[in-house]
Amino acid sequence: MKEYKNPLPTADIIIEIYSSPTGQGSKHRGIVLIKRKNPPYGWAIPGGFVEYGESMEQTAVREAKEETGLDVNLICQLHTYSAPDRDPRHHSITTVFVAQANGEPAAGDDAADVGIFGKDNLPEDIAFDHREILADYFAQIAQSSQRSGFPFCFSLQTLHSPCSSTDQLQSQSFFIDNRAVSC
Repeated sequence: MKEYKNPLPTADIIIEIYSSPTGQGSKHRGIVLIKRKNPPYGWAIPGGFVEYGESMEQTAVREAKEETGLDVNLICQLHTYSAPDRDPRHHSITTVFVAQANGEPAAGDDAADVGIFGKDNLPEDIAFDHREILADYFAQIAQSSQRSGFPFCFSLQTLHSPCSSTDQLQSQSFFIDNRAVSC
């Protein structure tokens, strides 16, 4: 029997931090990056591997909580990155989400540290292809700053409310590009 070697699926989450519990009408403080405690070292967008039986959205929410201690509201899907050399350990494919949260992030799981950064104060040592991902994110923000919402990425709208926990994700449907997708 032939053995297949497939890329590993991952999810990364650009977490926008706000200064009030609702996020609405409050000041955007920046985005959360974690400092990796395991190789490859450097600062990174929170994220990780999809577990068997888990959706990409569930992975994003779980990894955000494990690595930053934050409960996030997924806002949209930014892009999928699949360059075979994006991770020096193996071939992985990541779907990047944009999420919002408030509160103070705390390093957890495989994060040695956590920080809040803006476009103009990103750390020098950024792991993987995350500098490219962040450049795409900031470019899209700049291009859409005159519009409301997130017109640059696929919207994740639920029938009732944004998801903020894995339990909610298991029972809700998302609309991506006007197609219903169940988690």
